[in-house]
This record gives sequence, C-alpha cells and structure tokens, in this order.
Amino acid sequence: MDKKGVLELKRRLTKENCTFTRMCGCYVDANKNKVVDLNETFLNLEDEEFYKYLEIARKALSGTVGNNLLELHFPNDEEMAGGRQQFLMGLRESKLKSPELLDRFYDLVIENYDYVGNYLILIFHDAYDVMTKTSDNNALDESEEVFEYLLCAICPVQLSKPGLGYREDENRIGPRIRDWVVNVPDSGFLFPAFTDRSTDVHALMFYTKDTKAPHAEFMEGGLGCGARRTATEQKMTFHSIVKQAYGEDTETANQVLMDIQQGINDRVEAIQEESGDEEPVVLTSQLIGEVMEESGIAPEKAEKIGKNCETEFGEELPLAENVIDAKALAVNEQIQKERELVLQVESLQQQLKEKQTEEEADEQVKTYDVVLRVKPEKVSEIKSEIIGGQKCLVIPMREDEHANVNGVNTTL
Repeated sequence: MDKKGVLELKRRLTKENCTFTRMCGCYVDANKNKVVDLNETFLNLEDEEFYKYLEIARKALSGTVGNNLLELHFPNDEEMAGGRQQFLMGLRESKLKSPELLDRFYDLVIENYDYVGNYLILIFHDAYDVMTKTSDNNALDESEEVFEYLLCAICPVQLSKPGLGYREDENRIGPRIRDWVVNVPDSGFLFPAFTDRSTDVHALMFYTKDTKAPHAEFMEGGLGCGARRTATEQKMTFHSIVKQAYGEDTETANQVLMDIQQGINDRVEAIQEESGDEEPVVLTSQLIGEVMEESGIAPEKAEKIGKNCETEFGEELPLAENVIDAKALAVNEQIQKERELVLQVESLQQQLKEKQTEEEADEQVKTYDVVLRVKPEKVSEIKSEIIGGQKCLVIPMREDEHANVNGVNTTL
C-alpha cells in the first residue's frame, strides 16, 4: 500500500464524502477496566461530534508511509482458523454489529497494548465503492469493487491542564474544572490493506504517532504480525552501529558517520541517475561495504559495522534514504563551504601579503642605489673601503657561502 492509496482513502473523510456506516468504541482506564462502550450510526452523529471523530479517523491515516504508516503482513498461521487475521475478517463481516466480537476485540487491545494511563479505543466500519480509473487517473462512473474495511484508532485520554477560568455559577475567577480529554491517536490500523486500489486481506496498515518508539508489542501480540522498524528507528539503529564501532572516540565516530552518509547519498543519486527513475534504493551489505571502502574506513572497523548491520536488520534491509540524516548532511555541506571560503580568504591574504612585500622591495630599489639583504649574522661583517679611488661595500664571503644578486644565484 503506497502513499497514493492512503491519500485516496483519506480524501473521503470529509462531511460530503464520508460513508462510515458505524463507529464503536471502548473507554479504558489506567487499571485496564472497561469504563464505557460506544456504538453509534456514524452519519447520525451531531455535527460537533461528527467532525471530532472524523478528525481522529484522519489522523490514523496521517504521516509518512514507511515511518508513521507501516505495512504489516500476516504469517500463514494467523490466516488459519483462530488466527488474528481470521478474527479481523469476522469483525469486518459483522459490520461492527456483534457485541461479542467487539468485546473480544477490546480485550485483545487491552491485553496487548502497553500504555500507562487512560485511553479510548475507536473502530470505524466503511464500504468504499471503488470507481474505475482510466490511465490518466480520470474516474469513470462504474464500480471496480467494494473495499470494505475497518479503521481503528487508539487515543490517549488525559486530564486537561490546570488553570484559571470564569466560574459563572459563582460569578468569579477561580480554578478551572479539569476534565478528561480525548487526544489524537497514539496508534491505529487499517484492515485490510488497500493495495493497488484493491482489497489485500493478507496485510494491514499500522499507524504510529511516535516513530521513535512505536508499539511493537501490539503489532505482534495484538495484530499477529511481525513488528517492523519505522524509518526513524532504522536511522537510529544504523547510527548507533557506526558509533559503537569507535567506542568513546566520539569525534572520529561522528566524522565517519557523516562520511558514510554522504557516500550513501552520492551513491543513491548516481544509481537513480543511471536508471532514470527515483525508485528507492535498498541499503544492501554490498552497497554499504563499497561506501565504507571508498570512505577510507579501516578494514577492521568496516567489517564490524557490516556484521552488526546484518545482525540488526537481517532480511528486513532498510532503504538507503532511511539511514541518512538529510538535515545533518545539509549542515555539513554548509560547514564545508564555509571552510573552503576561509581557506580561499587565507590564500588570497597570503598572495596579497607577498605582493605587498614585492612592491615594497621594488620601492626600495627605486629609492636607494644599493639594497642589501643579508642574514643577520653577516651584518657585523660588512664594512666600507676605498678601492681604486671608489668607496665600496665589502662583504666577506666564505667558500661554502652563496649569494643571490637580483634574483640570480651565484658563488662569488
């Protein structure tokens, strides 16, 4: 399921286009007790409630595919009788009208969702009449299939912040009454997946608000799917692997990590340019190995990083773009440009200084008839004598000493 499929479903979640048939829910307290159940015909809700619940549903389909939205697949045993996929199929077919199935679903969430505090489980049922589209994406007035699905959102419920407010009954300003407020979803899922604009009962789309710490326990225990890392987790894991290879030498580790990221970025751009498309590039062991070799990383460090990557990621190889910190690369590029400018300025200053020295020397030549430059130890040896009736400067020269006269080396 890609971004286009997510957006197609999300665009329908408006007052005019929404076709949710039913919404059910269960409010769970911090002790995992079911406090209250909801069971509503969605389109009959008052406007204020309608829009609030619709916004929650939209949030459960928000974010980036591969980071906030992860496609999870059911293993074969979960598609057999008694498996999680089979249970979700039954819940969908009931159209949320079976109290027994709903109660089992709430229990499934409560038992496998690790959260400290109160939360609200919401589940929506919908049947989307998927219209046929032409090659230029124009919709035709005929149905391809009916995509029947469940959308679940798990929302933290927290006390409103303390503050002052107007107490109308007492006609005074006083402490505001704090109440329990339903927040945006922390997690959720869409079942089945909407792949290539069609029903895919072998997968679902999992939503997480926190990409650094998604509820992996719910992916596995609650939904029966193998947990997947978000793009943020993949980046954090890869960066940690590189830094651990250098121990406490954080300065070297940071520089090596930056070099590797730059190398991966350059390699991805080259691959995409050569292929002529922008398909994501998978970070294979071969690719990372070649990048580390080009970056001049010591063989023993490169081997350690490579092995740890294989251990951590296994067959679930990350996309190359997922391990790159684009902001850090941009900052590093700016730093490099500034360093180059500093070097250029220093070079120009040195050239200017040399030019000034040459001009000063030329000026001295113009001002004086004779200009001497000698080593400090020779100054005391210089004397004047009358030779052949002419006043001369005499500079004693040893056999191993050399002279430079107007830029010409000579041994006098």
